[in-house]
Amino acid sequence: MSCADRIFIDMCKDILENGVSTEGEKVRPKWEDGTSAYTIKRFGVVNRYDLRKEFPALTLRRTGIKSAFDELLWIWQKKSNNIHDLNSHIWDSWADESGSIGKAYGYQMQVKHQYREGMMDQVDRVLYDLRHNPYSRRIMTNIYVHADLHEMNLYPCAYSMTFNVTQEKDSDKLTLNAILNQRSQDVLAANNWNVVQYALLVHMMAQSCGMQAGELVHVIADAHIYDRHIPLIRELIERQTYPAPKVWLTPDITDFYAFTVDDLHIENYVTGPQIKNIPIAV
Repeated sequence: MSCADRIFIDMCKDILENGVSTEGEKVRPKWEDGTSAYTIKRFGVVNRYDLRKEFPALTLRRTGIKSAFDELLWIWQKKSNNIHDLNSHIWDSWADESGSIGKAYGYQMQVKHQYREGMMDQVDRVLYDLRHNPYSRRIMTNIYVHADLHEMNLYPCAYSMTFNVTQEKDSDKLTLNAILNQRSQDVLAANNWNVVQYALLVHMMAQSCGMQAGELVHVIADAHIYDRHIPLIRELIERQTYPAPKVWLTPDITDFYAFTVDDLHIENYVTGPQIKNIPIAV
């Protein structure tokens, strides 16, 4: 069993056993047939993944790690808000006729701000601080910009990263840790997708700055299982599990903007069968 499997199983059991139902409340999401999409939810879920030990990919079912990485590069490296720059169709429902999702996600990453060191966007600011001021407690990003929410086709779910550097005992090696803040998460559809994305981001940032990847802490304000997902989750968490796969990035790349999907290497990823046609509430 991978650590990601154990964390996922424990989280799902906790939500199912101790969560609060939203049935009867006025909820925004709807199913395709127009009925309200209710959930069982837990507030303030915190999961920790030690990237020094293993890569946090679920083995209960397959996570599309390369597709998740492609979306991460779309937001953090290409800094794009247009689906024509993305190699999957997961954002199609939120794009307009030009392919734009509005002032969301990658758009916020490329907006430049004035700092004492000059004009930089959020990604370049993080890279600058990790290289020049790694022990700063101010290395973070935020794409939940209230002034632009009315021009976003979807409000950001995973909205903030905080980076923190530690020095290993008896070593000159610096370790990059990070906290991912997420306001809301559909546990079945998105949990491990987000985990592998931001684990890869930590690896990218660390490798670009001469560090090693450390801990990823995932904070979810509203972790929920939709009513129509409950039987799928119950079946999923009873499945056989397997060891975590070996995942790494091409080691000689030190330029954050040089990574491509082809630089992501995955070995020995054994999983249970995929769950097909998961209903998605919108």
